[in-house]
Amino acid sequence: MTPRPPAHRCAAFLRGINVGQAKRVAMADLRTTFADLGYADVRTVLNSGNVVFTAPRRPTGTDVSRIERAILGGLGVTTQVIVLPVREVAAAVSERPFGTRADNPSRLLLMVLRDRAARAALSPLLAQRWDPEALALGQRVAHLWCARGIAKSPLWAAANRAVGDAGTARNLTTMTRLVTDP
Repeated sequence: MTPRPPAHRCAAFLRGINVGQAKRVAMADLRTTFADLGYADVRTVLNSGNVVFTAPRRPTGTDVSRIERAILGGLGVTTQVIVLPVREVAAAVSERPFGTRADNPSRLLLMVLRDRAARAALSPLLAQRWDPEALALGQRVAHLWCARGIAKSPLWAAANRAVGDAGTARNLTTMTRLVTDP
């Protein structure tokens, strides 16, 4: 008997879902969309486009495009999707690049990046002075410490502008929830 390949627990991050009145999606419909694509153990976290699921293999760019098309076709919403293995999300959550300085999890953003180009777009921001804010870059996740809150953060505005649709951010509290009950 041929052994089955290992399943991959993944997290999908949908950009701009349920922010304000635009791009409204019911989480039950989103779970159904992922299940209809053949993914197992699908769950959503909060109401902001976070999906944790099991895939038979590590999702590729083709799989991500398939997810985006299914969301558009089934739910009528255009969104960019970024998928990371849950273990990579867990590693990013456990990192503490700013030590105790980042003392409020709602003001510490983890920006999930689509690819190397998105990371490269953030690199010039490292040369700028952001005090009291701070930026740290990982391979697929950037950490943004928005000391005065996201709404008042020049770092967040600059990072969002630099990355555009190739990244989406969640605060540490949300990211922790994604990995504590995968």
